[in-house]
Order: sequence, then structure tokens, then C-alpha cells
Amino acid sequence: MHRERVSENVYWFQSEIYAQVTAGAITGPQWAVVIDTLALPEETLEMRSYIEDVLGVPVRYVINTHYHADHSWGNCYFPGATILSHALCRQFLTERGIPSLETAKKQNPIYKQDKIILPHMTFESGTMSLRAGKKTLVLSHTPGHSPDGISVLIEEDRVLFAGDAFMPLPYFIDGDVDELSATIRHIGKMGLENIIQGHGDIILRGEIEEAVRENQAYINAARKAVKAAARKKNPLEALAEVDVESCGKSRVLLGGLAPELHRRNLLYLYKQLSTEDGERVQPGDEENL
Repeated sequence: MHRERVSENVYWFQSEIYAQVTAGAITGPQWAVVIDTLALPEETLEMRSYIEDVLGVPVRYVINTHYHADHSWGNCYFPGATILSHALCRQFLTERGIPSLETAKKQNPIYKQDKIILPHMTFESGTMSLRAGKKTLVLSHTPGHSPDGISVLIEEDRVLFAGDAFMPLPYFIDGDVDELSATIRHIGKMGLENIIQGHGDIILRGEIEEAVRENQAYINAARKAVKAAARKKNPLEALAEVDVESCGKSRVLLGGLAPELHRRNLLYLYKQLSTEDGERVQPGDEENL
């Protein structure tokens, strides 16, 4: 696991195993706040050990930026901590997270000790604020990657833990591409020092404008490619030729997962376009993309 001190009492952790997923910690004199957990139990436990044994404070709060497994299933490894999230995150963990974890346990013994711990405190609109030592954490709704997505601003440092609302490759199949585009624009106007992406490396102040531009350009290029493919005789075959590089991103992003995530993005956009045009993707067609 990689780790880095971002600013005074603000820390970043990144998985070396799965999709460069990230988490964070903000420490005060008596306790710490964790932002997201990591995909695998061993890395979440390593992060907890660093906070408790090296930084010397227990974890009192865990914030889930959204319900996806790689950001929330590790809640159970912070016993006694209060979990904070958007209200939809609690709902989705109940409806989707619990059955998904049961399925995962049958497929991979690494998750046998995992347990879904639902958020204890949630908000639906506006913001939620929390103090950790000298730091003010402001939680706000940033949907698009998923409906329940939130970001956490460290107000004094202008550091934003963006969750998956900001990634090296925008990914929106569980959310709404228009909302994600609006969220990316909003983040770009916040006057930030750093963006902590839900996956990938830290974006520094001088890199933010270009990162926003590249992500918006990717979304626009993907939309354009899908519209062009939809006019072809065999649209799914045409879509299969639209690689991630042709939309301005690299296939090596996210530990090599970028081509698969890109493929899913294209299918989402095609289904959306087909629905708008009164058409439907035939069952099984998605496997051809």
C-alpha cells in the first residue's frame, strides 16, 4: 500500500493490489477520521494499523463517499467507529451491498470476515460538517459516478477527497453521465490545492484545470463515438472498434482496467441513446461489445 502526507494531519493511502483505489485519514489530537476503506481486508487493516500505531490515534469516524464495495466493505474493520454517508449510501448498502457481499464470500474466501456496517449518520441535502482537531471537513453531494456520491473538503487546506466523482477515467454506468459532467465542472471551480481521486494519484493544483478538461473531453468523445456508431448498420460492432485511446485516455490507467471500464461506458451510452430513440438493445448484445 502506498501512503503520503498530503498536508498537516491529512494522509492519503492507495492500494497496490486493486485499481489504485484510495482512502484518506485526517487526524486530531485524540482521534482520527477515515475517508473510505480499501478494497481488500489486508490493506484496510494495514491502513488502520498505521493510523493507530504510527500516528497514535484511534479512528472515531469513517466516511463512505459511496456504497461501492471497494470504498465501504471495510467499515467492519473499524469497530466502534461512527459511519457517515449520504442517505442513499445507507439505502444502497442495505439493498445491494449485503447480497453482493454474500455472493462474494462464496466466490472468494478473502471476504469471509467482512460484514456490511451501515452508516449511522446520514444527510440528504445541503452539507454535513465535522471537526477533526484543527480541520473542518465538509461533506457535500457530488453525484454522477453513483447517485449517493459525496466528496469531503478539508476546508483549511482546500484539499478535496472526491471519491469516484473524479477518476483518471470517468466511469458512470451506475450513475448519470450528465450529473457526472456537471460534478466535474463544479470541482474544477472550487479553487482547490489538491484533488484526491477515488482511484489513481493525487492531482496537484497546477494539474487540476487540465485534468478537468481531459475528463470532460473523454465524456464528449465517448458520446460522439456512440452517436456515430449508432448510425452504422452494425452499431455494436462499430462500438467494439472505439478503443479508449481514441477517446483521449490511456489503457494503462487504473492498473490496466481502463479498457474494460471504457467498454462499459460505451455500452451505457449506447443503451441510453437507444432508449431515447425508442429502440432497445437486444438481450445478449452487450456481450458483443
